[in-house]
Amino acid sequence: MKSTTRLFLSSIAAGCTALLISCASTQTTTQNRESMLVASGFKVIAPKTAAQKQKLQNLPAGNVTMIKKGKKTYYVFPDPAHNQAYVGGPKEYRAYQQIRADKKLAREDLQEAEMYQDATMQWSLWEGGEGVWGPMGGPAPF
Repeated sequence: MKSTTRLFLSSIAAGCTALLISCASTQTTTQNRESMLVASGFKVIAPKTAAQKQKLQNLPAGNVTMIKKGKKTYYVFPDPAHNQAYVGGPKEYRAYQQIRADKKLAREDLQEAEMYQDATMQWSLWEGGEGVWGPMGGPAPF
C-alpha cells in the first residue's frame, strides 16, 4: 500500500514539475518575442474602447497577424494578458524577422560549437578512418 501511495505521489509531483517548467518556458518565449518586437520598432498600444478590446481578444495569441486597413498594412502581436498589442508596419516587421533570423543563427552556432567542443576525442587514434571506409563513407574494396 505504501509503495502505491509513493508511486502515485511521485507521479503527481513529476506532472506538476513538468507543468511548471512548460509554463515558465512559454512565458520566457513570449517575453523574448515582445523584446524583439520592441527592438524592431513596434509600438505598444492599449485598446481604448470595448470594440478594440474585443478585436484584441480575437487575434490569435502568440502570433504576429498582418492586418490591412485601407492601403496600409499593419502587423499586430496581441498581448491580451496585459491588455495591449505590439503594432508595426512592413519596415518594423522586416526588422523583426531579421532579429529572429539572427537569434536563430546564433543559437544554431552555439549548438554546433557545443557539439564540436570536445576536441580531446583524438579522432585520429580511433580505429578505422581512411582506407577502412573508403571514399564517400562506403566500405573500402578489399
